[in-house]
Amino acid sequence: MPRSTRISLISLLIVVAVIAAACAPAAAPATPQVVEKQVPVEVTKIVAGTPEVVVVTATPDASKPALPDGSVQLNGAGATFPDPVYTEWRFAYPYVDPSVVINYQAIGSGGGKKAIADGTVDFAGSDSLLKDEEYAATPGLQMFPTLAGAIVPVFNLAPEVTTTLVLDGPTLVGIYSGKINKWNDPAIKALNPDANLPDKGITAVHRSDGSGTTEAFTKYLAAVSEDWKTSPGAGSAIEWPVDKAGNGVGGKGNAGVAAAVQNTPYSIGYVELSYATANKIAFAQMVNAAGKTVKANAESLASAMADFGDKFSDKLTIDRISNGSGEKSWPISTYTYLITKMDQKSDPQLGCAKTEKFLNFVHWALTDAGAAKRAADLGYATLPEAVRAKVFDTLAKVTCDGQPVGSDISMK
Repeated sequence: MPRSTRISLISLLIVVAVIAAACAPAAAPATPQVVEKQVPVEVTKIVAGTPEVVVVTATPDASKPALPDGSVQLNGAGATFPDPVYTEWRFAYPYVDPSVVINYQAIGSGGGKKAIADGTVDFAGSDSLLKDEEYAATPGLQMFPTLAGAIVPVFNLAPEVTTTLVLDGPTLVGIYSGKINKWNDPAIKALNPDANLPDKGITAVHRSDGSGTTEAFTKYLAAVSEDWKTSPGAGSAIEWPVDKAGNGVGGKGNAGVAAAVQNTPYSIGYVELSYATANKIAFAQMVNAAGKTVKANAESLASAMADFGDKFSDKLTIDRISNGSGEKSWPISTYTYLITKMDQKSDPQLGCAKTEKFLNFVHWALTDAGAAKRAADLGYATLPEAVRAKVFDTLAKVTCDGQPVGSDISMK
């Protein structure tokens, strides 16, 4: 091929390459990394025998190396009611004991009770009390309270109502019975004479899953209404009269109820207090058994617990702490519980260390000042000293393969 022809061919190829590069689609921009905000949490570590408060983050550092051999993973599942504070605790605790990883799936009290009975978790959470037949079916189960919380009526009445409402027990019974089905019903108007209550139908949201929150809520309704006590009664799952009336809606978990209320105009529901505050959902004040209008907070929860003292059964449970007589008491209050087994079996790799680590975590959660502060900030109340003493006395008797467990609880 003549030299002049080769030069022309090369020049043509260069031109084609330039045109192709110019017409090619621009490279996709690099996907930005989303950095999760880390929330400071104060916890107490024991350093050389001395308590020392350190600030950690609720979201562990992604660059932290994998846990070493011998680390203990504790798996739990159950109630959604305490999930916000359990999430805080389980992220904070590895900074107290780096060998421990805690997983907790908020699947509802019913799911938690089934999981601990089936042996698929190390511990369960429940606001719903175990029944006699459940104790009989799985011998050795032990419930113990960890916190108390408030159940609040949440509502969506914007833009007509932008301030809080006041409700009472009979009015809630009427709403969930389907007998009060308009927001401007005289019963609601009498409690809120200055509110711009709309002439709109009420959508009543309730739990669709087996729920300790529902059990506590319906125990309150049964306490203030003989008709409700007779039918439908109280329980973790009931036949809701409001469904038969045609204006009931179900939501799964506290989060599901909160979301349903947020997304349904003119609706009402019931959730644990922290779900209302975290999602900025309006919640009502209540007229309690003493005839006083109260707001759900740490003070009204403490008063509710004081109404019932330490009158726990031999199973370390109390039927309810709702509708107490105290002037400052929040009327829809409940303890939330963990469930464990009194005679643990040793782990094939870890022996009885798993049982010891679980008991140490419980001891920290119920005694650490930082853990208590996180609970209070989220709207929960920590156990009174007399109740906590009962918990520790019981858990000190937990065994592993029939032998005592040397935990922080047994050595207190």
